[in-house]
Order: sequence, then structure tokens, then C-alpha cells
Amino acid sequence: MDRRSFFGGAAAAAGTALAGCASTAGGAPTGGGRVAFNVPAVTLPVVGSDEVVPIRRIYCIGRNYRAHSIEMGSNPDREPPFFFQKPTDAIQYVPAGTVGNHPYPTLTKNYHYEAELVAVLGRGGKDIPVAQALDHVYGYTLGLDMTRRDLQRGMGDQKKPWEIGKSFDHSAVIGAVHKAGQIGHFKDGAIWLKVNGQTKQNANLNQMIWSVAEQIANLSQANELFPGDIIYSGTPENVGPVVRGDVIEMHIDKLPNLSVKIV
Repeated sequence: MDRRSFFGGAAAAAGTALAGCASTAGGAPTGGGRVAFNVPAVTLPVVGSDEVVPIRRIYCIGRNYRAHSIEMGSNPDREPPFFFQKPTDAIQYVPAGTVGNHPYPTLTKNYHYEAELVAVLGRGGKDIPVAQALDHVYGYTLGLDMTRRDLQRGMGDQKKPWEIGKSFDHSAVIGAVHKAGQIGHFKDGAIWLKVNGQTKQNANLNQMIWSVAEQIANLSQANELFPGDIIYSGTPENVGPVVRGDVIEMHIDKLPNLSVKIV
């Protein structure tokens, strides 16, 4: 399913919810008057049901595996967690058992994959304790945080925001949502990524510096979290480039593999 048809279907499924495009997080309109135009809703299907999850915000944690932090030039023993965001329309949904066509983006000559576990929140809150954080998780899926690495590094060298390297069309490749009540939570398990059948990333989820629960707790201190927020929980070491024609396959134990071809 391509991005345009997915968003079109999401917009149809959202129905009258689109009329609240100028609204607060709780859904109450912030201004009166007639809506000038509709903005398609972004949703993900829920495995084993006819439900979809509306996506509110995409949070991503940086450098959350020790070896990856080192390869990116950071000190994992001293650095507190930090987060960035992607726009929700950066999502490229790829159904299990298919190979999605993923367009090579403009402006870059060094395009990287990053395989990640994604947590989907079903409850929000502020200052959420770590011990209660997983109660806020509705489900999980797996995703690729695609990165224009040369642009990210170039902006970083200039001490400027590096959104252009992270927050662009199709940069949040993702699978369908699996309910936590059915598959449980992820304290460990294999996470790997292959390019053209060759293993590039190979680690265990228990190697995260900050667990999913700790990420939720930290984020909730900076921003009030809401249902529909999702968190890309970090990538292992050995990120690297792909070019047109390459096929990426990623795996996390208990979840179906996610695959795309760079076109």
C-alpha cells in the first residue's frame, strides 16, 4: 500500500474527526467557524481487529544503545536521554508479509537505516512513575527511523537543529500495532536488520540504555503525553547506508518482520 492511498483510507476512516483539525489535544475546538480544509488523519491498523490507532505525535529517543551511542561519538555513561520528533505524516505503513516501496529521499547522498521497537500509548499523563509507565502502553510494533545522515551530521556540525536529517516524508516506516495485552511487554528479545540478506544490525532489546518504561517517564516530565503518541525506542549499533534497489528486512522477536525496497 503506498503512502497516498493509505492516507486516503485513513481520512475516510476518520470521518467527522477531521472537522476538529483546529483543536486541543482533548478534541475540543480551539476556534469557531467553518473548517477551511480537511487534513487527513494518520492511523495504524490493530492486528486481530477492525480497529485503527490514531497517531498523535511521534517521539524518538536518540542513542539509546551503548554501542550505537559510541559509534555516534557520544558517552553512554554520562548522557541523559534526549528525544526528537517526526511529523505524523512521515509514517509509511507497510503490512506484514509485503515489501513496501520506500522512495530514496532528495538532498542526501548518505541514507541510513535504523531498526527500532515502537511503543504505542493508549493512555496519557504527566510525571508518570517508571513503575506505572507500561500501564500506559496500548501496544507495540516495529519501525525504521530512516535518516539522511549527511544532513543530520552537517547540521550538527553547525550547531543547528537537525530535523532535516530525521523529519521528512516517509522517514517513519512502521508495521501494524499488536496489543500489549496479547503479546506482552518487551524486556528483551532479538532485534536485527538485514540489507539484501546480509545482517547489519544484531542486538537484544535488553541492551537499551533507557527502557521503554523509563522513556515514557522521562518524556512525561517534559510534555504531557496523550493516547496515540508513539515512541521509537532507539536503534542498535551498525547503522549504515542503503541505495536504490536495496531490500531492508528487520525483525523483533514476537513481531512479524518489516520489509521495504529502496526505490
